Amino acid sequence: MANTKNKLILMSGPCVIESEAQLLRIAEGIAKVAKNPQIDFYFKASFDKANRTSLDAYRGPGLEKGLKMLESIKKDFGYKIITDIHESHQAKPIAEVADIIQIPAFLCRQTDLVVAVAKTDSIINIKKGQFMNPKDMRYSTLKALKTRDSYLQEASFEESYKHKVWLTERGASFGYGNLVVDMRSLVIMREFAPVIFDATHSVQMPGAAGGKSGGDSSFVPYLARAAAAVGVDGFFMETHYDPANALSDGANMVALDKLSGLIDEILAIRASLERTSLENKS
Repeated sequence: MANTKNKLILMSGPCVIESEAQLLRIAEGIAKVAKNPQIDFYFKASFDKANRTSLDAYRGPGLEKGLKMLESIKKDFGYKIITDIHESHQAKPIAEVADIIQIPAFLCRQTDLVVAVAKTDSIINIKKGQFMNPKDMRYSTLKALKTRDSYLQEASFEESYKHKVWLTERGASFGYGNLVVDMRSLVIMREFAPVIFDATHSVQMPGAAGGKSGGDSSFVPYLARAAAAVGVDGFFMETHYDPANALSDGANMVALDKLSGLIDEILAIRASLERTSLENKS
């Protein structure tokens, strides 16, 4: 397992920063999950959503203001932070606040961006593009690994774990306005990097809501439980106290009051797998 081997990595929070009050309310509401000793928790929120469907869609407060808000959450709650990057010049200031810098799926092959993040001390989490063969994500992984260790020629789970390079599955394009998750992808990518399953973006329906993405959050628990049964290092789940009125990706989110129960189910599946593994070894 990645990071702390007996803990489940969880990245959770709102899709985008809407206001200080929104961040505080979600940070407070997520505390029970964040303090669970079985979880390695990272508070997630984006200061900018640069890949929105429409030019008129809400993007966020921007780099400077957004990072100040995230820094306040880190200070006040003690949470580690994950946020997105969109341009190479953002890497240095983001790394001063974020413990994980996330490469968005559409940018997973953007060499300058991957290299810029790999030059920081932050964990780099690369989301698999909806258009990517999971096997080919080893090359994005290797870009980061070679930046951190120029002697490396192959990507492996051990080296990716050591050099803090993670991958996230978020579904693959399937016809128009829909995504599908091939659970084989989790197994394939875990051969060469720790793998996070993005349970909320995987139910997204790109462009399906007339100038913005739609989704069906009712499928999140099913996919999350399936991924837990396959075996992953962690989960990415966006959450909001009022998903229907969230300014970005609300249709995909887990309601804040439902998050703890779902995480408990995932932990139970992991515990069952571990017991079975120990029984098989004995």
